[in-house]
Amino acid sequence: MTEAVSDVFTSLLVIGLALVAAKWLRSRVPLFRSLFLPASVIGGTLMLLVGPQVLGRAATAVGGPEWLTGGLLPDAVLEAWSQLPVLLISVVFAALFIGKTIPGLREIWRVAGPQVALGQSIAWGQYVVGISLGLLVLGPVFGLDPIAGALIEIGFEGGHGTAAGLSSTFEEFGFAEGTDLALGLATIGLVAGVLIGTVIVNWGVRTGRIALDPSGDPTQVAREETSDDLDDLDDREGARSDESASTDPLSIHIGFVALAIAIGWVLLEGLVLVEEATWGGEGGLELLVHLPLFPMAMLGGVLLQLALDRMDRRSVVDRHLVNRISGAALDLIIVAALGTLSLEAIGGNLGAFLVLAAAGIAWNVGAFLLLAPRIVPEYAYERGLGDFGQSMGMTVTGLLLMRIADPPNRSGGLEAFGYKQLMFEPVVGGGLFTAASIPLIAQLGAIPVLIGTAVLTVGWILLGTRRFGPAREPATVQRPSS
Repeated sequence: MTEAVSDVFTSLLVIGLALVAAKWLRSRVPLFRSLFLPASVIGGTLMLLVGPQVLGRAATAVGGPEWLTGGLLPDAVLEAWSQLPVLLISVVFAALFIGKTIPGLREIWRVAGPQVALGQSIAWGQYVVGISLGLLVLGPVFGLDPIAGALIEIGFEGGHGTAAGLSSTFEEFGFAEGTDLALGLATIGLVAGVLIGTVIVNWGVRTGRIALDPSGDPTQVAREETSDDLDDLDDREGARSDESASTDPLSIHIGFVALAIAIGWVLLEGLVLVEEATWGGEGGLELLVHLPLFPMAMLGGVLLQLALDRMDRRSVVDRHLVNRISGAALDLIIVAALGTLSLEAIGGNLGAFLVLAAAGIAWNVGAFLLLAPRIVPEYAYERGLGDFGQSMGMTVTGLLLMRIADPPNRSGGLEAFGYKQLMFEPVVGGGLFTAASIPLIAQLGAIPVLIGTAVLTVGWILLGTRRFGPAREPATVQRPSS
């Protein structure tokens, strides 16, 4: 037991060293900064390169020294890393809503209704595209399990954390390579989201679809604000409370996160008992028993915050510090997950991986360009870029793109985007359905899930275009002079 604890401690120290090295590389390599790559992604990739799959194989191939044939990372560290994401993802999701004001559903819908409709349309459409590919291409041509149809939403909309957190679920249903494919898609989505999003912003400014920034450079403000780290964008939306800052806050806020996880665990256990006593008993449909803890931990955080609001104790929570705890956990997840990414799994399914990546990007870009101006009444592109960025793998990418397109936040997109998360993340993008999609496809079959997600996609599109749609008097857009 002592040795196992020591291995975990060592693995965390190695991640810390990787993040320091990545931070230094990011400050020295302009390409990393221009792509807005987080230090965690750089650090995880660096660990993958110095591990047994790259450095170790290269040393073996050239007959290098024996101590290099396994790479520079001990087996104990890699073993600990393989388990970290499944545990720490609950920390990330439990912290999503702690310290945030949770308004009523009517207020959320009033402020963020168009964002909700657009985001839900894109997310459910990812399932439609992915499962259709699974039935028509991935299964017949590449021999992949039907579960592969969920990879686009898990990798793109869910991102690195969700992909890594679902590793045990993938293994449980005999599709262990799904974790590596989803992580690869998340990495592709992160880079493509920033690159394509920046191109869209410049195209929008040139064509008058996006209001021209007075500085004349639509990316300058974002470059200045993100020169240090992408995660700071989200933190600036929070505020520090004097009450929590007057005490030793770290242990208290870790306790709040732990309490949210505990509430989520109780909820999950209760639902499993209900399932066993009803539809899941005697060989029935078992769904909740396969549900991981992290989406329920998110609901635990919501319930905790509602209780604090009701007791008028919201000031005891420092949202900035909660963000720091969540951000640290996510950094650990990304470095550990990328450092143990199986290149063999991706290489063995390279054709299917490329098909999924191309289809996911094509859907996200096409859905944004077609639906945003038809659903969002005003500042469609400025506000819709948040949903596009999130659909490519990271919420912070959406925040970044909105900052680039609308530095002074004239559209009110940041507030609408934040409200939208309350009606979005509990379901998709790492929410309940994202976690349940794997057992649903495995037990019900791909076709019923495809029909259900297609109905939801069409339903959200119709709701968005008919309930909202373009403003009768669109906001005046300042066009660049020719």
